[in-house]
Amino acid sequence: MGIAEQPASAGQASSDKSWHGIVLQTLKRNEISLIPYVPDRVLTPLIKNLHADPFFTTFATAREEEAVGIVSGAWMGGRRGAVLMQTSGFATLANVLDSLALEHHTITRLDELEFIADRSIKQAVTTQAPVALILNPLLTGGKTFDK
Repeated sequence: MGIAEQPASAGQASSDKSWHGIVLQTLKRNEISLIPYVPDRVLTPLIKNLHADPFFTTFATAREEEAVGIVSGAWMGGRRGAVLMQTSGFATLANVLDSLALEHHTITRLDELEFIADRSIKQAVTTQAPVALILNPLLTGGKTFDK
């Protein structure tokens, strides 16, 4: 998914009303500080801003399963984390996540993003159960391909 917006600097992120600015601030507000990811073009604005903010420990992993294992271990050790992955990466985990009856929400509108993301994180923390937030291409702008 390609985004036409320029990434905000760390100082601008708090007033950033882009999808990636809202996600960053919602993670931070909920003390989600460990962010492994599988590199993806759509996630680039968010990943760049996470790397620029010293609050977050952000790094690339080779596979989605690796990132999930890292966050699971960190969670058991008392640290909050979230995995960033593209839709095709999520598809590789579908059977495992379905068997866990994973709570999930698909977000398509910018005006719903902060509320749904914030409430989902709070629910995950309270219930000690994972949650998946799926950012629809209608929200992120979808993948674009250079000519």
